[in-house]
Amino acid sequence: MRRVLILGGTGDAAELSARVATIPGIEAIASLAGRTRQPSVPSGNVRIGGFGGVAGLASYLHEMNIDLLIDATHPFACQISFNAAAAAMEVGIPRLILNRPPWEKLSGDRWIEVDNIVAATAALPNQAQRVFLTVGRQELSAFVHLKGIWFLMRVIDPPNPDVLIPPGLVLCDRGPFALDNEREILIHHKIDTIVSKNSGGDATYAKIIAARELGVKVVMVNRPAIPPGEQVSNVEDAVTWLLDKLHN
Repeated sequence: MRRVLILGGTGDAAELSARVATIPGIEAIASLAGRTRQPSVPSGNVRIGGFGGVAGLASYLHEMNIDLLIDATHPFACQISFNAAAAAMEVGIPRLILNRPPWEKLSGDRWIEVDNIVAATAALPNQAQRVFLTVGRQELSAFVHLKGIWFLMRVIDPPNPDVLIPPGLVLCDRGPFALDNEREILIHHKIDTIVSKNSGGDATYAKIIAARELGVKVVMVNRPAIPPGEQVSNVEDAVTWLLDKLHN
């Protein structure tokens, strides 16, 4: 029996965990960071919580006799990806990154591409009045200093009461989101600009389509760098990699 640790928190990770559970000879452990209060827990063995940096993750890999590591974390969770690379190298096990492709700008898109959240805040003054903020609750405070802008802030969990957030309305919801829903939000709240991370995938892409249809600007935060290593872009190829490691 080979044991694989899947670092998750994404729909791809949950799908991969379900697929691996059907493969004879492999035991999968899915790991979630635990940042959302009611996470979508994949089937099978699940571990929730951080590891304590590279040393903690390496210790876990060793103690649990993990044979293979698949990093299927969110494209913007770069710290755990670098920790995973270092820990896998330390214990000497194969590592794969499952990294879904980013969205690409299409005809009709009005994107302002920026490299990080700080740059996103700098792009808004004199450009936006009513903003749909879809970057996660941990990033909300970065926009507090902006004046004269109203924010619709969509998050999975409400922000903590002691955290400062910009003026506007908090909307708690979890994807996937339908196009009709996203279009209605933009129209009803008179949104002129969306701020989004380039997460890729289908679950939250409908807002980008709605923005394209309605001529709404999008401040698109590009992805951070990830560590080098073997990489695939979909669950099917991750399963193929796993089977290849299993039989070799």
